[in-house]
Amino acid sequence: MKKLKIFNDPIYGFIPIQSALIFDIIEHPYFQRLRRISQMGLSYLVYPGVHHTRFEHALGCLYLMQQTVSVLKSKKVKISEAEIEALQIAILLHDIGHGPFSHTLEHSFVKDVHHEQISLLFMEALNEEFSGALSLAIEMFKGDYNRPFFNQLIASQLDIDRLDYLKRDSFFSGVTEGNINSHRLITMLDVVNDNLVVDKKGIYSVEKFIVARRLMYWMVYLHKTSLAAECILVNILKRAAELSVNEQNIARSEHLNFFLNKPRDFNDATLVMFSKLDDYDIIGSVKSWMEHSDPVLSELSISLINRNLPKVIVQKQAFSESQLQSFYANCTNENDIAYFTHTGTVKNLAYNKDKYPINIKLKEDNIQNIIAVSDHLNLETLTQPVVKHFAYFPK
Repeated sequence: MKKLKIFNDPIYGFIPIQSALIFDIIEHPYFQRLRRISQMGLSYLVYPGVHHTRFEHALGCLYLMQQTVSVLKSKKVKISEAEIEALQIAILLHDIGHGPFSHTLEHSFVKDVHHEQISLLFMEALNEEFSGALSLAIEMFKGDYNRPFFNQLIASQLDIDRLDYLKRDSFFSGVTEGNINSHRLITMLDVVNDNLVVDKKGIYSVEKFIVARRLMYWMVYLHKTSLAAECILVNILKRAAELSVNEQNIARSEHLNFFLNKPRDFNDATLVMFSKLDDYDIIGSVKSWMEHSDPVLSELSISLINRNLPKVIVQKQAFSESQLQSFYANCTNENDIAYFTHTGTVKNLAYNKDKYPINIKLKEDNIQNIIAVSDHLNLETLTQPVVKHFAYFPK
């Protein structure tokens, strides 16, 4: 009982840790590493307050899951103590596979491996260390458990992950358009035939949730300045990897050197090194590269550290050839074009009505997609992806 602790969260207040196993998982170095992984990548270059981490987000998800279990049990949904603990472990560890700066560098260190897959590898490693105590949590995380609503609470379009990150990211960025009433949404949850549904009284809260998600993507997650900064960081590591062929210890950190110098196929050794890699390795190395002899690496590093970022344009239509040529006007060679300019697309899909739909319970035997029952004028529109083109280039 001495291990049962309370965390103080700026959004939810006190978060109790309800089992010794969960406390031991939080204390593990794999999980403590999340204190050094930023939740929103380089968004702090736009919104100065967003220095919160994956650690805080994971604890917030744990709290919301505790509240959800309490609500569902009050509605006579049968959930055993073993299932409660497993569900809390699964949501606590759902993002443990994120690398430095979260989504920004997701594909910079390992090939064709998403953070969800790495999360599963971490969970399996922890399961071996804790003598199989995470087996049920892993089943739920993978969607293999015979009660689908457990996985839907972990990964769906109205999951606990989204209920926390929208509220948390809105809070720390100051973008109030993204604020949602996560408590009301949880209160409206129910289970029918082992599938997650929302009571009809929660329709308007769900509508607000979908709209808030659309706004947060345009205003925060896909902000044009953040996009440019993230691309620059990716290019810095790309350039460092090229130089590492001749300069074996180019980075300040041996863990970063491992990923710059070695094949990036994922195995047990890679997992161990990945577990020691965090934002600090990246920032420390980028600061040292500001004075590197390679002008490309040096200039990119100075640009990022001093926030001397390029000009960014976002538009609905693709860029014309004349626009592209104008972007390259200040570039003297191919290296400059490859590293100091970039064009790409971003997509914003607020709600996918076909994949893990949000279902509304009108009556016990009448379950319908939110799109079918909503009277919100723009909700159908929000099921269509919006694609925009962006480019950055030297000022």
